[in-house]
This record gives sequence, C-alpha cells and structure tokens, in this order.
Amino acid sequence: MTVTHSKRPLVVSFLQQPLKGKVNVPGDKSISHRALMLSALANGETKITGLLEGEDVMQTAQVMRALGAIIHQKAPGEWHVIGKGVGYLNEPDDVLNMGNSGTSARLLSGILSTHNIFSVMTGDCSLRKRPMRRVIEPLSQTGAQFITRNEGRLPMAIKGVEKANPVTYRLPVASAQVKSAILLAGLNANGMTIVEEPIATRDHTENMLNHFGVKVDISTLAEKGRKICLQGPTKLVAKDVNVPGDPSSAAFVMVAGLIISGSEILIENVGLNPLRTGIIEALKMMGANLQISNKRQEGGEITGDIIVKNTTLKGVDLPVSIVPSMIDEFPILSVAAAYAKGESRFRGLAELRVKESDRFNSIINMLRKNGVSVESHGDDMIIEGTFGNILGGGEVETHMDHRLAMSASILGLVAKKTITIDDIRFIRTSFPGYFELMNSLGCGFQI
Repeated sequence: MTVTHSKRPLVVSFLQQPLKGKVNVPGDKSISHRALMLSALANGETKITGLLEGEDVMQTAQVMRALGAIIHQKAPGEWHVIGKGVGYLNEPDDVLNMGNSGTSARLLSGILSTHNIFSVMTGDCSLRKRPMRRVIEPLSQTGAQFITRNEGRLPMAIKGVEKANPVTYRLPVASAQVKSAILLAGLNANGMTIVEEPIATRDHTENMLNHFGVKVDISTLAEKGRKICLQGPTKLVAKDVNVPGDPSSAAFVMVAGLIISGSEILIENVGLNPLRTGIIEALKMMGANLQISNKRQEGGEITGDIIVKNTTLKGVDLPVSIVPSMIDEFPILSVAAAYAKGESRFRGLAELRVKESDRFNSIINMLRKNGVSVESHGDDMIIEGTFGNILGGGEVETHMDHRLAMSASILGLVAKKTITIDDIRFIRTSFPGYFELMNSLGCGFQI
C-alpha cells in the first residue's frame, strides 16, 4: 500500500445505546493470503469464496499475478486462480510490492527461495521497518541468496536456487510466519523439510497444504511443541477454498458487545481453528458470556457462529502458552482488560514488538493517555482494570497499525471523555467496511 494522503483522524464519543444485530465479518486474512499463494502454485483452477478483499490481500493477488498466476474476480467474494505449478513461477519484470503485509512478505520469501528466479521485494514505510532476518536465516539453508538493507529490512533481493536443499530448523520463538515460510520453501526442495516449534502456532498452512493434496506429517513434542515434516519436491492439485470469517476481526465485535451495556450480537461463520481461538478462551477466563453455535468443518477449517452478550468482565492472568493463538488480538484484549474489574497480566508478549508497529509500547501509550494504569515487566504487560470507569480524553497514535486504530475506536465508545485517533486509513488493510459494519450494530461512528 503506497501512502500518498495526509492522516485521517477520528474522534470517538461515549456510546449511550446497546449494540444489537447480526453480522458477518470479512474473510480470514491469514487464510486468504495462503489461499492465493497455494492456488497460484497448484495445477489447475481454484475457486476461492469468502476471500478478504482488503488491501493487504489484494496486494498478494497482484504479486502472484506478477509471478505468472491468472487471478480474476467473478463475483463479490468469489475469485478464480489458474495456477502455474510448483517450480514454474515466472521471474517478475518489476519489484514486488508487498504493501503493508508482513505475512505476504515472509511467506513469499519461502516460495521464492526455492524457485530459480531473481526477485526484489519491498513494501510501504511500515513494512520496510519490520525485520526479515527471522526468515532469512532458515531459508538460507536452501542455498538461496538474500540481500537486504541494514538489520535485514526491506527492500530485499532474492536469488532463488534451482536445486534447493531441504531445511531442518527449530524455531527459537514460536512464529507461524517463519514456520510457513520454511514449509512453502520445502514444496520445491529435494528431500525432507523439518520444522520444530516450541509452542504450537496457527496451522492454516498445514491445513491448506493438505487440502491441496500435499502430505504433511505432524507429531507432538514435549511441552506443547510440534514437529512438522514435508517431503519435497511435491505437487499441488487445485481445489476450491471457502474462507471463513476472520476471528481477529470478530474480536473487535466481541469485545464491543461484551463491554457496552445491554448489547447482544450474533457473529456468523467465524473461523474457530483451535490454534486461533485464544481470544475466545481469554475472554471466557474473564467471565465473558460467549456461546458457540452451528459448529462445522469446511475446507480443513472449523467454523461456527458466536453469540455475544454484555458481561461484567474481571481481570485475568494469561499464561505464555496462549500467546501464539491470539498474538494479533492483544490490542483489543487490552481494551477489555482496561474496562474490567481487577488487574490483568499478559505474559510473554515479545512478538508484539515486531508487528505492524511496536504494539507492546503502542498499547501501553494508548491506555495511559486515556487514564488507564498500565505497567510493563520485561515482556509482560500489567493492566489495572477501571471497572467501567475509563477516563478517556487522549489522542491515540496508531503508527499505521490497523488493529491499534480499531482497538482505540472501541475504547472511545466506553470512555467518559472523547478519544481522538490520529489516523484510521490503515483499517481497510485488514477490515474493509469496518465502520459500516459497526454502525449497523449501533456504534454511531461519524466518519
């Protein structure tokens, strides 16, 4: 995403009515990225329904087109992809612009490392600040060459290798993106690719590889870790994909419904992958009235409907083990903790420091500027709940972080004084139509 316009601020005032209604949140961002990439590597034509049509995912579609895949939209939410096949991507004519998407940049690095082509990858000013060393280190085992700016940052040149070595790697820190990059590199490597993760992370890549006919062997290690093995080179066979609603997007609706008095909301067709439902577990630990109905399985992913009712929340001490299953939801969970009764402690949040912004410190600043007491001890965050008495009155600096902007918008609905958000443009990268959807429930955002 190229930023060419000035900031777009928003002022949010206390909401004096409950939220009511039924909504569908946009398609899962993580699954949408992977659906486009894997269908571009498959033999045949794939139909993708429910694809997230936010800027990040559309950027991924454009990049896969530049690598030779034919991608077009046939109807709202329905896309068709004619793949090139593993090992047959085209060398791009120009620089590949990943926009704001760290997921796309890291996963595509894995794919490009084992294709015998030269490419250069860049992104917007936010993505160019994010580290790529964590994928460069394991992917270099394939024989591919990487040239980056200082500290492993974009722009990055990749010279893929024709006869790629398989990677064997134990993740020093749980990361679904690094794991996925290695597995995608393994599709065109000669031999067994092996990834060990200390804590199980979201497994959308493994699920979708199985969906496209690739055998992925998974075994359990001690202390909730996993070992994932993939024999390459292999082929993918085109198969239709239905993308469920994104639980990370549903989290904003859930928290709003829980903390705004008298609210009751039904969120339909939400992805309920057990490695993505940490936010639901965390909210239930806080006493949330959340009910799951109509649970089913589609395309290797569990989906269902979520019924949300206003609840008096209490503070919670979250263990490190839950972090990988809800790493993107901590900004909005911090709003729930700020509104709750009692102290909350979130443990082991080192990964938040390398997201779209330094989310760890951005969350702290957002809360402090609006009268919430919050402290940090190493990678732990301690929030003193206000029992529904959030002062507000501050300005939130989003640092081009869409999740921080949405979290601040929910915080503003329950604060006594108005809250100003410095920039809301970036929300459309992951949640197009966010304000329209929230206003359909009664939020009354004035855009």
